[in-house]
Amino acid sequence: MTDTQDINLALKDRVVLVTGGVRGVGAGISAVFADQGATVVTCARRPVEGLPYEFHSCDVRDDDAVAALINAIVERHGRLDVVVNNAGGSPYVRADEASAKFSRKIIELNLLGPLSVSTHANAVMQQQPTGGSIVNIASVSGRRPTPGTGPYGAAKAGVESLTSTLAVEWAPKVRINSVVVGMVETEQADLFYGDADSIAAISKNVPLGRLATPADVGWAAAFLASDAASYISGASLEVHGGGEPPHYLATTTADIK
Repeated sequence: MTDTQDINLALKDRVVLVTGGVRGVGAGISAVFADQGATVVTCARRPVEGLPYEFHSCDVRDDDAVAALINAIVERHGRLDVVVNNAGGSPYVRADEASAKFSRKIIELNLLGPLSVSTHANAVMQQQPTGGSIVNIASVSGRRPTPGTGPYGAAKAGVESLTSTLAVEWAPKVRINSVVVGMVETEQADLFYGDADSIAAISKNVPLGRLATPADVGWAAAFLASDAASYISGASLEVHGGGEPPHYLATTTADIK
């Protein structure tokens, strides 16, 4: 973890939209961009009190609402430089217990929402002399079995595919990359990983010895959005502390170094 004063990614005064940027990972992303001097705009489905950033109520699954959001940002600030598609998530529901409506909403939130936001943002960025940058928050759940969150994992796999395709279609004006996020310790970590003892035990399975912080994800997104990554597009940056070792390593008697 790095003190925000130690790094300057030259993001001062850039207009940045972080969807779902009000709590958890999204709050960490918003904070990093703000500390770098960016003008941060956030959105969520429900109003949030006391935020230090400009806030708009918006359900990213509603394409008309997304269009209105992007228009409002451009009308107020004159441009839109960066979008971080962070809004998403899913409760634990086994596939054989989930209704078709539930699964559809999860996919809409985690895949079609980012596509809608990206499409409307791209229309603005293509007209700007400096173009723009889009960062999609993906997940290791899109790369491995995800019991209890099947539609979420499938949608996140789609986000990575979408990222690489749009990077080709919208170049050279707009760069698009994804951050593939592993386990993160947020204010609601207990809902996913259990109590402090459980989190400590889980952390031992991560090569770097801890879960990510929201700021860790924020720094990755800020780097990809910055000019320091000006030749990076269509890429997936893994932020998972080294990954999750295969389960067999916990049971084997082999001396594996």
